[in-house]
Amino acid sequence: SDHGSRDKPGTPLGRTAPDGNVLFPDIFHTDHLLFYERFRAYEDYILADCKASEAKQFIAEYLEKVLEPSGWQAIWRTDVFEVLVGVVDVNFPALKAVVQLSEPFLCESQDSSFTLECMQELLELKEHQILLQELWVVYDESGEFGQTALAIEHVRFFYRCIWRTWDEEEEDEFDYFVRCVEPRLRLHYDILENRVPSGLVVDYQNLLSQCEELYEKFLNVRNSISSSDSDSEAENVSMVEGLKLYDQVEHLKQKLKLIETPLLRYVFGYQKYGSLQAKGQRPTGARVIHVVPWTMTASLFQLLARDKLRPESCEDLEIQFHRDPLAAVNACYEGDRVIICPGHYFVDGVFSIADSVELEGYGLPDDVVIEKQGKGDNFFDCTGANIKISNLKLVQHDAVEGILNVHHGKTTLENCVLQCETTGITVRTSAELLMRNSDLYGAKGAGVEIYPGSGCTLLYNGIHHCKEGILVKNFLDEDYDVPKITMVNNMIHNNEGYGVVLVRPEIPSEMKDASAQKTKVGWVDSVKIEENEFQDFLRMWLLCMTGDILFPALGNTQPTQAGDETACAEGSRQEQPGCVTDELELYKRAETSEQAENNSEIANVLGATSAKKSQTHKKRLSELGFTEADDNLMSQEMFVSVVGNQFKWNGKGNFGIFFF
Repeated sequence: SDHGSRDKPGTPLGRTAPDGNVLFPDIFHTDHLLFYERFRAYEDYILADCKASEAKQFIAEYLEKVLEPSGWQAIWRTDVFEVLVGVVDVNFPALKAVVQLSEPFLCESQDSSFTLECMQELLELKEHQILLQELWVVYDESGEFGQTALAIEHVRFFYRCIWRTWDEEEEDEFDYFVRCVEPRLRLHYDILENRVPSGLVVDYQNLLSQCEELYEKFLNVRNSISSSDSDSEAENVSMVEGLKLYDQVEHLKQKLKLIETPLLRYVFGYQKYGSLQAKGQRPTGARVIHVVPWTMTASLFQLLARDKLRPESCEDLEIQFHRDPLAAVNACYEGDRVIICPGHYFVDGVFSIADSVELEGYGLPDDVVIEKQGKGDNFFDCTGANIKISNLKLVQHDAVEGILNVHHGKTTLENCVLQCETTGITVRTSAELLMRNSDLYGAKGAGVEIYPGSGCTLLYNGIHHCKEGILVKNFLDEDYDVPKITMVNNMIHNNEGYGVVLVRPEIPSEMKDASAQKTKVGWVDSVKIEENEFQDFLRMWLLCMTGDILFPALGNTQPTQAGDETACAEGSRQEQPGCVTDELELYKRAETSEQAENNSEIANVLGATSAKKSQTHKKRLSELGFTEADDNLMSQEMFVSVVGNQFKWNGKGNFGIFFF
């Protein structure tokens, strides 16, 4: 809700008592505004379609309409003091208020040096003008100054959370609200509502601080050059330094934009576990079996001793007992093994596995359940060289990232059940996943996300009731290798979107061709493929990847030869009546043939994408003057084996392509 009338730019506000020892009067409570309220205020009333250079002017015009020019009190807050002042006038173009100290004099500071005389002297130095964003309006029972408090809150939030000092230098065809304000506002509320991983939040704040610092240095260098008329060696050095600073600032700004854009934020991801160090082997060189019993009985101990702790296989191994799985994993060194007995374990924390360990449930997956309790970014983070997880059911709640993230090394997931909350399994760049005989469902994103440069083998799994089944991220760029994918005998069904989605950028040559042939063809940003169009679409897409033609609009495609044969077959069946058994047999054969074609077409599409990347690499090398490329270095084609998979009842179709 917006807490009030939607016909007004502001909403009724409550009151709150300021913190501290001084008895300041209550102020309007303005820091609880919802996303919708701020979004609507900036879009409809304050910024509209202004450019970045016009933002201050638009804000001043807005304040002239809603701000009371005098007659109200406020608390002036800085990093070192707070003091009660009265507003006697407003300098709208400068976004400043003309103030005087209130009586009685109320001031709170970190030390006792800010006396009445000191504050009067400070105001005189400032010509009694202070920034509006430093004022918190004193609460008024009549509500007369509520709009004033709300307007100042919008200004304060804009300059604290939205505005960047370099925004004015980035003019383009998009208005400032669309280009900068909306994505930064959404990011702010995504962080508040725990929809952004804490590691990514830290990265963003660090990047922002670095960019602001470098940009200030760049401005100083640029100003020193512009103020000098000489053509000295020192000025030339300053110019070189300025260019380096400019490149660094631009690089940081691009990183900030990636995080501010919701799609690219998760498409490109981030590497926050590079510093997680493996323990390695124990100093003694011994290996340990960690046993986690829900309740340990004599019969259970005998079964464990017979099946898992046999003397001939564990003669030199130490056995340790733990109360919960997380404590057992945290105690592991290289080569250790964790055996979890049947039970339902509630864990408040993250499994960060940096060594090659084995985590095994003793029993069926439904008998050994690990359920996440409490909020957190993720559940399982794997960076070890060779990790194996088997016979477990993982249940995720209140998370931001996926249920299992493979950041580095190889992780094997066998005979497991994964009940997801956000994304399912994420296979990051340079990581490898082998998933066998497992069941994954419930992801609000993709069931499995496969990043560039990774390896993913999916054998005999079920992936269902997710937003998307499998998301393959393949970027035709020199910084990324294509993923290596094997999919055999998986059942991908009942997903809201597609069974398999390929994410890739638009290539400039394609965009140029699309512009030249826009009267004949249509380019799609998000592809929806109906069942009866699936084969024709993929064949056309293969031609687009290997040739120089573009997507025809799906509704205008001409029937293919295969389509004609199908039509003839249907006509023959109508002319020659047969028994129900024959019809069912024909249906089964057709269904089997369709699934086989689906697997073949997906493999061909992904393979063609890899070939396109190889061509792009060779073209770049040729432009750099390398006429002959090493075939071994250039053989980065996607290894694809897509056989025996079944795709059923996926909302948008079996296969889709998303361009960005």
